[in-house]
Amino acid sequence: MEFQKAVALFYQKLGRKKIMALATSLNDHVMVRNVSVIIHDQKILFKTDKNFRKTKQLLENPQVAICHWGVQIEGIAINHGLVVDQEDRSFQTLYQKHWEKSYNAYPHKDSEILIEVVPKLVEIWDQDKDDNGFQLFIDFEQEKAEIVNYD
Repeated sequence: MEFQKAVALFYQKLGRKKIMALATSLNDHVMVRNVSVIIHDQKILFKTDKNFRKTKQLLENPQVAICHWGVQIEGIAINHGLVVDQEDRSFQTLYQKHWEKSYNAYPHKDSEILIEVVPKLVEIWDQDKDDNGFQLFIDFEQEKAEIVNYD
């Protein structure tokens, strides 16, 4: 499969918002928890309190994995600073629209930071129209995509 077509399919599968499982690790200690994600302009974004354990882990070791259903992403977490300092406020607007209860429950303006997960490798487990299983691997660093069938 052509790389750009695979990337478009990947972001189509993610949609605009998801509750995703985020895995972080530090000093051989691995943690996983759900985060409320916004997908916007081909960016995977979430907010978190800068004082949480997950945040401390990903700031010290930015290699993370995040997944939803059959979409698995290995990538790098980038800290974009306080959510309220984002110039165009696009994340805050989308977060309020898609996760209103969370937005209202956690208005920690002085401690909520914006994290972007930049994909390095994506693995999508899926089935074709004949229910034949396959994996789609998307290597963002080498800009390659490959479909592997499985039984």
